[in-house]
Amino acid sequence: MIVREWLFLTIAACDAAEPWQLGFQDAATPMMQGIIDLHHDIFFFLILILVFVLRILVRALWHFHYQKNPIPQRIVHGTTIEILRTIFPSIIPMFIAIPSFALLYSMDEVVVDPAITIKAIGHQWYRTYEYSDYNSSDEQSLTFDSYTIPEDDLELGQSRLLEVDNRVVVPAKTHLRIIVTSADVLHSWAVPSSGVKCDAVPGRLNQISISVQREGVYYGQCSEICGTNHAFTRAPGNIGRLLSPLWLSRTTRGATHPRSKLLQRAAGAVGSQGARQ
Repeated sequence: MIVREWLFLTIAACDAAEPWQLGFQDAATPMMQGIIDLHHDIFFFLILILVFVLRILVRALWHFHYQKNPIPQRIVHGTTIEILRTIFPSIIPMFIAIPSFALLYSMDEVVVDPAITIKAIGHQWYRTYEYSDYNSSDEQSLTFDSYTIPEDDLELGQSRLLEVDNRVVVPAKTHLRIIVTSADVLHSWAVPSSGVKCDAVPGRLNQISISVQREGVYYGQCSEICGTNHAFTRAPGNIGRLLSPLWLSRTTRGATHPRSKLLQRAAGAVGSQGARQ
């Protein structure tokens, strides 16, 4: 099994890391899909350069062996080859830079009117999430902590160091804004399937925008060394179930918990916004 995975270069078939995985996780956002496409494009140029350099190296070793040419030639300069080896390496970075700059600026683009805004606060060693867009003055704000489930409490099929007790629930196919900050030390909010990684700095609000295109459970991690338990809290609450607004309304229909009421109101707001668009 392991040999087969090595031979066929196993690509991730889900939204979490797999044993012996060599490829990316499946893209859940256009941003991550752009990152994967850029990686493939750059890898194409790398293969061309590798083949060309290896061919020159093998040809030089074969034709200039001391047994074939005991008397070496004294030609040490070639104007044509020096011009070519200067021009072509300068053209290749141009083909790489154009799509990479386009992707870089699209990653920094801020959505003016997001459907939902979620605030992720990093702690040692858990996360606090706040939904505050759809609160009224007499309603309790939806704020909850998300802890990594200990290894002894894991159920069958759950991933070690990835599962949390409270998942973040947001709608799919809508624009989302994530505000990231920290309450103690430096953290980093990262979800590989979404192609996002944002530092959580104490006293500073960082903002990222995502648009998830499919439903699923996406596992994240803290990508900044944040203390003694950093290695054991690689996914402190950065697990999101990206579902449709209909699922939110059906799940929270008739519920009395403040979290259910707020999710139901958010689902209705997201649905009405999509109808206007």
